[in-house]
Amino acid sequence: MEPKNDTAALIQNHRSIRKFTEESVPKEVLEDIIRSAQWAPTSHNVQAYTIISVTAPDLREKLEELCGPQEYVGAAPVFLVFVADFHKHALISEDQGTAFEMEEAENVLVGAVDTALAAQNAFITAKAYGLGGVMIGGIRNAPHKVAQLLELPTWTFPVMGMCLGYPEHLPGQKPRFPLPGVWHHNKYQEKEVQEALPAFDQITRSYYQNRPVNPKRESWLEQMASYLAAPRRPQMTTFLKEQGFTFK
Repeated sequence: MEPKNDTAALIQNHRSIRKFTEESVPKEVLEDIIRSAQWAPTSHNVQAYTIISVTAPDLREKLEELCGPQEYVGAAPVFLVFVADFHKHALISEDQGTAFEMEEAENVLVGAVDTALAAQNAFITAKAYGLGGVMIGGIRNAPHKVAQLLELPTWTFPVMGMCLGYPEHLPGQKPRFPLPGVWHHNKYQEKEVQEALPAFDQITRSYYQNRPVNPKRESWLEQMASYLAAPRRPQMTTFLKEQGFTFK
């Protein structure tokens, strides 16, 4: 089914871009991207995020290594780090003479969700300007070192990075899970999920085997089983506690 309007088409045409032309992104375009990020939904208007543009070559080089290494972190015309941020709220509480409660998992969820929504708004706006990019979860590989490099204060943590620039080329789109396995009605539909899994296995196996660049033999199901068989970034738990999110 084809998208019904330009906005839907823009969103549904998503693909991750990792190779960019040398064309720089105009300052006014980047400013508009950040303004769009600010207008994302936010829990209780908390606005628990900060966005850092990393332009210093030495910082880019170090972040490139810490994130993978991933060379596009250093090469992209724009690299943003989206940070969940309750530090400003700690300052508010101190000024107002009120308690500052950061011992519940809810606050981490609010910060992560607020930040992710802002990042998605920024990403969609960037694509509306003809830019492309990729989200960088690797910014959480070494959170202590990233926090030191970016001088992140307590009550903050990096959620994701974002590379942006004008695409050198457009890669193919990765398949998405069948709609009935994602869109349920009234309650969780276990039967729909069970039926969608083998269908998606066939789709993804064919996609990965036949794509012209970096073909793979494994399907999405096999990749997910391998991905989830080991702990993911266990250092984040220690880091979050050291940043003030102590968890009861």
